[in-house]
Amino acid sequence: MSDGFDRAPGAGRGRSRGLGRGGGGPEGGGFPNGAGPAERVRHQPPQPKAPGFLQPPPLRQPRTTPPPGAQCEVPASPQRPSRPGALPEQTRPLRAPPSSQDKIPQQNSESAMAKPQVVVAPVLMSKLSVNAPEFYPSGYSSNYTESYEDGCEDYPTLSEYVQDFLNHLTEQPGSFETEIEQFAETLNGCVTTDDALQELVELIYQQATSIPNFSYMGARLCNYLSHHLTISPQSGNFRQLLLQRCRTEYEVKDQAAKGDEVTRKRFHAFVLFLGELYLNLEIKGTNGQVTRADILQVGLRELLNALFSNPMDDNLICAVKLLKLTGSVLEDAWKEKGKMDMEEIIQRIENVVLDANCSRDVKQMLLKLVELRSSNWGRVHATSTYREATPENDPNYFMNEPTFYTSDGVPFTAADPDYQEKYQELLEREDFFPDYEENGTDLSGAGDPYLDDIDDEMDPEIEEAYEKFCLESERKRKQ
Repeated sequence: MSDGFDRAPGAGRGRSRGLGRGGGGPEGGGFPNGAGPAERVRHQPPQPKAPGFLQPPPLRQPRTTPPPGAQCEVPASPQRPSRPGALPEQTRPLRAPPSSQDKIPQQNSESAMAKPQVVVAPVLMSKLSVNAPEFYPSGYSSNYTESYEDGCEDYPTLSEYVQDFLNHLTEQPGSFETEIEQFAETLNGCVTTDDALQELVELIYQQATSIPNFSYMGARLCNYLSHHLTISPQSGNFRQLLLQRCRTEYEVKDQAAKGDEVTRKRFHAFVLFLGELYLNLEIKGTNGQVTRADILQVGLRELLNALFSNPMDDNLICAVKLLKLTGSVLEDAWKEKGKMDMEEIIQRIENVVLDANCSRDVKQMLLKLVELRSSNWGRVHATSTYREATPENDPNYFMNEPTFYTSDGVPFTAADPDYQEKYQELLEREDFFPDYEENGTDLSGAGDPYLDDIDDEMDPEIEEAYEKFCLESERKRKQ
């Protein structure tokens, strides 16, 4: 009797018949009264179903987290024997039973209670400041100007001073005009021997041929120093030593044009630097006229022959660059001397395009060069001297002439053969209206006798039709 009444209605459904007394003993595998279905599924071992009992519906799997807004509960502890006088599970407060903490290790609980773990978000500290010093790229010296203006005394050797200035021009070519004068004055005080001048020439040559973008700046520097360096030893002045250094490289042009890749690359840099020297190196004659070095003109012609004699792609590309750089100046100089060297070069280019085993892109470059030369190297001729325009020398002479109309409405201009007759007829017709311009502007003043005779009143029939029109328009507007 007590077993049946102690159990809640329906609590024994689905249980096997082998449960012990009270339904909660460990030997029966039961649970305390009021245990949820989740605990049954979790802890009840599978047992054979008793015949004649109804099959309960499938139980929902337990949720791992409580639904939002629900009060969190500590999961119930595993089954334990029921104690006498214990309250039913339904009447207990919603809190974790004391025995649920038995599973927690004592050491962990004490450490957790003693040292609560607090997660602190990391704070990023910035080192940026408005008072930070000005930024300069690597290799840039902010006090360069002050250092080299003091002269070469601050440098251990002259070569270090010159190399520092060359590197500065490479990074900041726009400072050439403002700093070259001070540099030349410093060199005049430091370069006092033949060896120092020779070392200066070698440094500039190496910088101009090893750095492709410095060839133009190197040529300008050589031109300025050739006119402003005062030292002139027995071995030669700056320009003479520079040309001697270039001749040393020029004499091995044939071997360099057919050498390995590194040798050809160094040779191409020399060729382009020589082209820049030809354009920028000025030689003053005895009468004060400024000319170019003829020896460089001859040298460039022979260098082109060496490049075309070895029609490899890099040699042909170097020849194209050289002709784009100096082609117009070379052709003008050769024409003044009555030479046809440019015609020979163009013919040789066409033969290379037809016969040489070069790449397609290089052939296209050569053809574009021929096209550029046929357009006079892209130069536009200056306009001819001013001459007064006449119908004979200007086809657009009558383009802006006014158009007149005859009495029949036929237009005519000054280009018509019978212009004089039609224009005279027009002048005679204008005599009847002397006070009107062509657009009908009244040029007469008040009290003109001709205008006074004009009746401004409207004809009665026209006036009646006009009033009828106004009334009809007003009626339609009101509708």
